[in-house]
Amino acid sequence: MHPIFEPAGTPASSKAIPISFVTAASWRDVSGKLDAAARAFAEASGFEPKPGRYLALPGPDGGLGAVLFGLEKPDGPRDLFLPGSLAGLLPDGLYRFANAPHDARLAALAFALGTYRFTRYRKGDDRKIRLVLPDGVDGADLTRIIDGVTLARDLINTPSNDMGPQELEDAARALAKRQGATTSCIAGDDLLKNNFPLIHAVGRASSRAPRLIDLRWGDTKHPKVTLVGKGVCFDTGGLDIKPDSAMLIMKKDMGGAANVLALAHMIMD
Repeated sequence: MHPIFEPAGTPASSKAIPISFVTAASWRDVSGKLDAAARAFAEASGFEPKPGRYLALPGPDGGLGAVLFGLEKPDGPRDLFLPGSLAGLLPDGLYRFANAPHDARLAALAFALGTYRFTRYRKGDDRKIRLVLPDGVDGADLTRIIDGVTLARDLINTPSNDMGPQELEDAARALAKRQGATTSCIAGDDLLKNNFPLIHAVGRASSRAPRLIDLRWGDTKHPKVTLVGKGVCFDTGGLDIKPDSAMLIMKKDMGGAANVLALAHMIMD
């Protein structure tokens, strides 16, 4: 299970800081269950149960005792990943959901994804924020998704000078090795010999040879499903024929391939 999660029922989980989700409709009921001091603090702070609003409530010892977090009305449009913002708002500590958000599984997933930091070029902030896994939520399932999303984010966030065709191939081969899959690659002029002229045309001007990366996994007797993702490792050097605004984040042009590798990880793991 992902290290951000604490299993329910452990001694540590019993001391976790509660997060209460509130809407305009449930605020009266939730506030009525707060102790008098916490309720008075919420009122004095002007807390309103609006989507994304949060309030840290002090405990008897002056430390963080509880958290209030606003959600949308259950009968209206909802952002099921809104609780993910809590990971960036709250201090380090172990937290638990005191009541059910709109979707506990997606709220827990969003909370975990909210802790992501791209650390390839600098040390991370070493957050020590954790969440008690909600009842009925499969921690192994969430871990597969978190690891896959992290893989995709790391690949996409890496600038193209360090994420060329060879590096993307290396990432695919590393994933295949971890999951017992096989990988093959058709690169450079071999693309023409194998009837992939358009892949060759897109990348032939670069010193970094274009390629088709093929990762295979599973039982050959089963129905075949093929996932395809565009992996253009954009080179922003040379003649700029686009406006700057269209060039600055083109490192994401290989995001299709990154997402396919992420999904492949989730399937194979």
